[in-house]
This record gives sequence, C-alpha cells and structure tokens, in this order.
Amino acid sequence: MDREASMAKARRRKSGDRAAKVDVLTWGDLASRLKGRRQRKAEREVSRGRSSCAPATAKGRTWRKVKRARASLAAVPQKPRQLGLPLESRSEAPRDERSVEAATAAKESERLGSADLMERVLSRPNLKGALKRVKSNRGSPGIDGMTVAELPGYLRENWPRIREDLLAGTYQPQPVRRQQIPKSGGGVRELGIPTVLDRFIQQALLQVLQPRFDPSFSTHSYGFRPGRSAHGAVKAARDYVQSGRRYVVDVDLERFFDRVNHDVLMGKLARRVADRRVLGLVRRYLVAGVLAHGVVIERHEGTPQGGPLSPLLANVLLDEVDKELERRGHAFTRYADDGAPRWRGREVVDRPEVPAA
Repeated sequence: MDREASMAKARRRKSGDRAAKVDVLTWGDLASRLKGRRQRKAEREVSRGRSSCAPATAKGRTWRKVKRARASLAAVPQKPRQLGLPLESRSEAPRDERSVEAATAAKESERLGSADLMERVLSRPNLKGALKRVKSNRGSPGIDGMTVAELPGYLRENWPRIREDLLAGTYQPQPVRRQQIPKSGGGVRELGIPTVLDRFIQQALLQVLQPRFDPSFSTHSYGFRPGRSAHGAVKAARDYVQSGRRYVVDVDLERFFDRVNHDVLMGKLARRVADRRVLGLVRRYLVAGVLAHGVVIERHEGTPQGGPLSPLLANVLLDEVDKELERRGHAFTRYADDGAPRWRGREVVDRPEVPAA
C-alpha cells in the first residue's frame, strides 16, 4: 500500500495536482472498463454485419431497427407484381391478359347468343308467359284439330317427352294448315295456321329471340315490334308531311312472305344466335310444309303468315332494306312488308336509283 501511495504522489506532482479528484484505480475498476470496451466493439461489429455473436442488448436494438425498416416499406404503396406462374403452353397468355380476353369473349358470346339459349326458351317462367299469350290470342286449330282450351291438358301429359326432344334437337313440327282470307283491296291472303302446340313453342322462342334482335332494328320499322304499332307509323308519316315532304311512294313487296329465301334468312339468324338447336328448330319450322286439300306440300322458300315467329323473321330479313333507305337519307315508315318513303320534290322521285323495295 505504501508503494501505491508513493506512486500516486509522484503522478500528482507531474500533473500539477490535476489528478487529485480522480479516484485510485483498482483491479475491479480495470475489469469493468475492459468489459465496456468489449461490448462497444461487439456493437460496432454487429452494426457492420461482421459478427453474429452480439450481446442481447445489441441484438434487441438491431431487431427494432429491422422492424422499423419493414414498417416503412409496407407504408409505401408499391406496384403489384405479376407472379410468373408456369403456363400449360407457350401460347397461353398471363393470368391478367387471360382475364381481359375472357371478358371480351363473354361480351362476344352475349352478342351472338349463348349456347344454352334453348334452356332459356324452355325455362318455366318463359313457358308460362308463352302459354298465357297463346290463350289470349285464341285462334283456330291446326291440322290436328286441337283447340287452345285443350292445350294445357295435353302439355301436362306429354310435355316431358316434348321437352327432351327440344333439348336434343330432334323435335319435328307439324305442317301448317293453309287458310285463305280476302284482302280489302281485292285478292286473297294465304295464311299458314300452325297447331296450338307449335304456336306455343314458337311463342316461347319469340320471347327469347325478340329482345336480342329488336334493339338493332331501324327506328322507321313499326310492324310487330314491342311498343310500336300502326298508329306510330301513321304519326311518323304525318310528321314527314308537316316537315314539307309532299311526295309519297307506296312500296309493297309482292308476295314477300311466300318468297323468303331460307338460306339468306338462316344466315342472318346465325350471326346473332349461337345455339344450333334453336337454329335447327327455326329451320324445321320453315320447311315443315303446308297441308292443302289433304296433301302436304313441301316448302323450300317463304315463311307462312299465321305463326308467332313469322313477323320477327320478316323484320330480320327486311332490316337490310331499312338500313339501305337510311343510308340514302330517305324519310320513310315501314309496317311489315309495306313501306312509304317521302320526298320533298318530284325530281327526286323520278331518279332511277331510288329503290323500289
């Protein structure tokens, strides 16, 4: 102890008594200082990423820094990454592109008419509406003599078999019954009266097909369309006259319903209907034949008037005439196969390029 005291006195003399306030170091103080140095060195090594044997306090601080960094990254909005999933073939598009193509294909399918259109025709609500309409229209029997009042009972017994035939695409309509009615201007109009069963099926078809076709028809067409009538055609014609159009051309397509080309008509239907069973059923109605004087006459053209589906098929075919008249800038009204274009001057009527139909 005397040696340590003498050494302390010598240090005070050299430093000018500046160390008077410093306590005397012991071996315990020296050990604690060395331990502190080792801890600071370990912290520097951990911060530099050089050591995995950091003290618990250093590890805790480092983990808190990592958590803060992750939280800051999560707060920043990032662009979603597209997963590089393996595709079945190189020709397939990525998932996002396929979803866009699927949506486009769905719209295209809806435009063309889905492949399950026959199921919609045979749905219970649609059939109930068709039966109600056939009852309200009444009408005379077809070649089988069945009346409208007898139809519900017949359906209760035979509808399961008829429905299976329709779904399978094997249903065969019966020929229509020829009936002639006099025209007001002379001559006769030939009608083809389907059986009440076929009228019921045609009405169910009409209720599904008309909403698909009618929105695309010309605004100048007034015959056999929902919300339109002959009164609307007369009002439109009166408006044309009041606007200064004095010359009227009366257009009547002679025997139009008897000369409808089946292939042309079916081609127009196929552009809007994808269900082949529906197309096949319409084709069989067109070629079902006509019963006249006890003999069934085959029919290769025309669509006989008398069935619920006939007016829609006529409008599908005549819509091309409407579009051509619109393209030429004519003001006109059409009701079924009768049309009445209006012009302002006589010289316009005399032009040879004005269509007769």
